[in-house]
Amino acid sequence: MKICRFRHGDSLGIGLIEGDEIWECGIDLERTGVLWYRDEVEMLAPANPSKIVCVGRNYAEHAAELGNEVPSSPLLFLKAPSAVIGDGDTIAIPTQSAHVEHEGELAVIIGHRAKNIDDDEDSLKYVLGFTCLNDVTARDIQRADVQFTRGKSFDTFCPIGPYIETELDVSDLRVTCAVNGEIKQDGRTSQMVFPVEFLVRYISRQMTLMPGDVIATGTPSGVSKLEPGDVCEVSIEGIGTLRNPIGSA
Repeated sequence: MKICRFRHGDSLGIGLIEGDEIWECGIDLERTGVLWYRDEVEMLAPANPSKIVCVGRNYAEHAAELGNEVPSSPLLFLKAPSAVIGDGDTIAIPTQSAHVEHEGELAVIIGHRAKNIDDDEDSLKYVLGFTCLNDVTARDIQRADVQFTRGKSFDTFCPIGPYIETELDVSDLRVTCAVNGEIKQDGRTSQMVFPVEFLVRYISRQMTLMPGDVIATGTPSGVSKLEPGDVCEVSIEGIGTLRNPIGSA
């Protein structure tokens, strides 16, 4: 099942995608009987999170390319929800940074409130589905600040989309990120240091995860600089492609 968010006029809606058709549904994902076509609505980022929890250095080769050790436990940081944009929206490079990079990632979308998940409990039952995410990063600011918040949280620095896929085994999916058609990052979710099931359980013990919250699971090696005029595409096997042009703030 493919879930989207959309705008029609002044109204916001949730829909189930079937080809070019979007069947409007309630928050319980039950169809209302209203049918839209893609060219009739404005597609939005498929999640509207209260928080975006990111996992740093979760691919060993990416940690190495930035001169870092692989952490012994998940390295967590938060990205501002105001950074979220959708498929097709423009990533704006801020004047404060001279070096902005892409980070293509698998994103986990939480479906049910999760707190202190037990070791013997299936953590994936709290997950609504999965989508593509670009953890856009002002690398020069990140290095200068040491901690991650400012360099990761500029407006437009969290593209998510194009929709949420609910029926997917994410244990071994190809994750790529291309700039102007050239693949820069190419990895597999099986290369994660900490897999999705562990991350959901671990994060639930640090903070309560709410429906709509996003977990960004880390990025493969190959990050590179983005320039105005570029087009960045994050593709994940079984989901699709998140495509964003690059502009200036």
